[in-house]
Amino acid sequence: MPIPLIQVDAFTDQAFAGNPAAVCVLPEARPAGWMQQVAQEMNLSETAFFYPEAEGFRLRWFTPTVEVDLCGHATLATAHVLWAEGYLGADQQAQFFTRSGVLTARYQQDWIELNFPSNPSQEMAQPKGLAAALGETPERVVENSLGYLVELESAERVRNLRPDFAALRAFPVPGVIVTSRGEAPYDFVSRFFAPALGIDEDPVTGAAHCCLSPYWRDRLGKTAFLAYQASARGGVVRVQDDGERVRLSGQAVTVLKGELLP
Repeated sequence: MPIPLIQVDAFTDQAFAGNPAAVCVLPEARPAGWMQQVAQEMNLSETAFFYPEAEGFRLRWFTPTVEVDLCGHATLATAHVLWAEGYLGADQQAQFFTRSGVLTARYQQDWIELNFPSNPSQEMAQPKGLAAALGETPERVVENSLGYLVELESAERVRNLRPDFAALRAFPVPGVIVTSRGEAPYDFVSRFFAPALGIDEDPVTGAAHCCLSPYWRDRLGKTAFLAYQASARGGVVRVQDDGERVRLSGQAVTVLKGELLP
């Protein structure tokens, strides 16, 4: 039987903005190699695959080159598909079993709230060559499981950044988050570069906000944020820091529906 494949723009309320993800609706588990081939064929930053399991859904995420442990925008896209396509009622919570544990999502007045684990950072010495690779002098550099988190002086510097992707690829981390304090109405802005994962720049990155939330909580002394990822497509993320968990809220738009042929 054909397999439904739906493309969704996540962390936006309009098509052709935010971060596109493909969502593959499986009746049952499929081999990882096959999923990787589908993700390569889709050639988006992430392709999500889900199928029913226990009281929820098994969820996996693949870039064009690797499977990843956590992806926010593809989870948002998957949750959007569950409600938009009638797999769940609007009052039902989505529960996902993933490599990052159990994740949940709720539909709230055209916004989808994701409940993710927090990813705090540790102090580190600035890596040699990082400033040259970014083309900017960091104010501060910390490290987490997603890679380096770099604070710059201003939102303008974050927006205008033109990094050397080949140089970034040489660092022994999955990616580099670059951030600064925001300009009204945003508390902070960011961009995320992950050439080592096959993604030079990810348009809007939920997993990065699991790192940014505790970072800016400590810097700004607050727990609720309105954030903007300043990629070319751009995207808005509402962030609520709950300590060990982070709630990320965003909107999503279906832009394409199709089928994978058997």
